[in-house]
Amino acid sequence: MGFGPEGWGGLMLRAALMSVAVAASGFLIGMVFGSLVCWARLSRSATARLLADAYATVLRGVPDLLVIYLLYFGGSALLSHVAAMFGSSGFVSAPTFATGALAIGCVSGAYQSEVLRGAFLSIQTGQLEAGRAYGMKTMLLLRRIIVPQLVRYALPGMENVWQLVLKESALISVIGLVELMRQSAIGSGSTHQPFYFYVTATLLFLAISSVTGWGFRRVEARAFRGVRRA
Repeated sequence: MGFGPEGWGGLMLRAALMSVAVAASGFLIGMVFGSLVCWARLSRSATARLLADAYATVLRGVPDLLVIYLLYFGGSALLSHVAAMFGSSGFVSAPTFATGALAIGCVSGAYQSEVLRGAFLSIQTGQLEAGRAYGMKTMLLLRRIIVPQLVRYALPGMENVWQLVLKESALISVIGLVELMRQSAIGSGSTHQPFYFYVTATLLFLAISSVTGWGFRRVEARAFRGVRRA
């Protein structure tokens, strides 16, 4: 695990950064999906609520690995079909990073929608009624009352979703992305010393989890400053 010409330390660190990158990208994509699904589940439209419930039920019930395979092979089949229309032949692989981030985003979006929905329901309805009685428009109500409290109440749950996303990033190795688990498999196969590589991967995942968890707690403490908590 050294950093010399024959060491694997640099490759493992780069792979760890790739794991963080794909996890962060998937988390942000999931935040977009989760916000839209949360809005749909809280809307007055029965159709929107039905579609949102179906999305959350399917994505939470289907194994994450299956979602990755469906997006990767489905995207590859689509790209191959488009390439064939322009005279190309053969298999066109979907981009692994984009596919992995999208798969993580789809799955985490289902969980984030529940976190955001619970956070919204934690806001006292009297505050919303007071804002409307004061003459606040929807956007002003969102900016001054809803969003600040929504973020405050959602942060603890979002930290749990992030830890889940970080672990899900290890599954992206099945489609060929060289992240931490894939690099560990390559190194262990080349040196025939799998124990050292997987122990190193464990320590790196724990380090990433600890640092990011500390960051979430700092943000949460700042968000709750001045608020008495039970």
